[in-house]
Amino acid sequence: MTTTAELADFVVETGYDDLSADTVDELKKRVLDSVGIAVGAMGEEPVEAVRATVEEMSDGGDCTLWGGGSASPPDATMLNTAYVRYLDYMDSFLAPGETPHPSDNIAAAIVCGEYADSTGEELIAAIAIAYEIQAELAWNAPVRDRGWDHVTHTVISATAGASKLLGLSREETRSAIGIAGTAHNALRVTRTEGISEWKGLASANAARNAVYSAMLAKNGVEGPTNLFEGQKGWKQIVSGEFDVDLSPGERVHDVMTKRYVAETYAQSAVEGIIEMAEQEDIDPEHVESIRLDTFAGAKLIIGGGEGSRYEVETKAQADHSLPYMLAAALIDREMTNTQYDPDRIQRDDVQELLRTVEVEEDEALTDRFEAGEMPANIDIEMDDGTTYRVEKDDFAGHPNNAMSWEQVESKFDRIASAYDDSRREEIVGTVRGMDDHRVTDLVELLA
Repeated sequence: MTTTAELADFVVETGYDDLSADTVDELKKRVLDSVGIAVGAMGEEPVEAVRATVEEMSDGGDCTLWGGGSASPPDATMLNTAYVRYLDYMDSFLAPGETPHPSDNIAAAIVCGEYADSTGEELIAAIAIAYEIQAELAWNAPVRDRGWDHVTHTVISATAGASKLLGLSREETRSAIGIAGTAHNALRVTRTEGISEWKGLASANAARNAVYSAMLAKNGVEGPTNLFEGQKGWKQIVSGEFDVDLSPGERVHDVMTKRYVAETYAQSAVEGIIEMAEQEDIDPEHVESIRLDTFAGAKLIIGGGEGSRYEVETKAQADHSLPYMLAAALIDREMTNTQYDPDRIQRDDVQELLRTVEVEEDEALTDRFEAGEMPANIDIEMDDGTTYRVEKDDFAGHPNNAMSWEQVESKFDRIASAYDDSRREEIVGTVRGMDDHRVTDLVELLA
């Protein structure tokens, strides 16, 4: 039976020297990917509303707001995590019953590392701990079908990483996890039916609460030390019984990197329809219908299982609508931030084509997804009766087809183009050599 003390022991006992070289390498890729996405999100209206709120509430502080300014550790975590998460371009862990985004932990770790003047090795160890805990909770204690949002896991994993960097003792860590997991459980309504901008900000709130919980424990606040196993605790109310099998960060190898700006479960389908459109030179004006056969999770979350995905007016709705993403990808032959501009979303060509898209679950594809693939079968019927078909097992960035450093750096250069070549080169070099840097070296490049 997994206990709160077991997680605290893992946090306290796991260090950089416990990580394999391959694990360290993959964690560095996650840091670079997340930082690039954060830069790409700067200026987006909902995230800048978070910045305005943070600046209104915090008259400076010890931690850097990426893009300029400073705030308290929790407030800096709120904004910086919002930058990483908002575009829906972050990484994902592919568990059968849950799809969290471990990169939601990274900004919190960097903030706490800056606050504690941590080394790069200490930062990498803390991120490894957070990734491992989030992945193990997602795999063994999924909460989606019980009505809870996946950031219910994030607040626990981010607290673990924060506790490590802030130097909490075993009992302080146990209290921090208890505070976070008792007080901050998020409802699934965030991602059902009419989706609001909160979808892209919920994990930032969780990460902020995680850092605050760790700081409370650091300063002597005692929390429930039996969060999971206690009477009316997390297992009884939130998750049900579960056990975790914690390794020193190895779960990062099961985390995918997104190739497209699109919801996790859309990646293979988007890649497939773009490949087919280019290969067959398909004219969207002559498309009669599009059919996607997919796995259960994709049908549930972005295919209409939790509310209609045909009424698409905003980015938050568009990046969680398979009909929209497939229609836009077929017409534009790409899926970037441009496809989520309000004017693009509202144009007649995509609004009309998305209504021809049919999304169906195929039990065989669900079995394949649960066995480690991300399958998608797409049929495009033309108005002359011709049908084109593509079948995908996964996509570039899936754990079975992981991105190389060259691919991660190429994505970083594209999404972080607001920074000049010299700044981007410095960031890449600092992240790749993080073992020999302090956290402040990286933060100075993001200020």
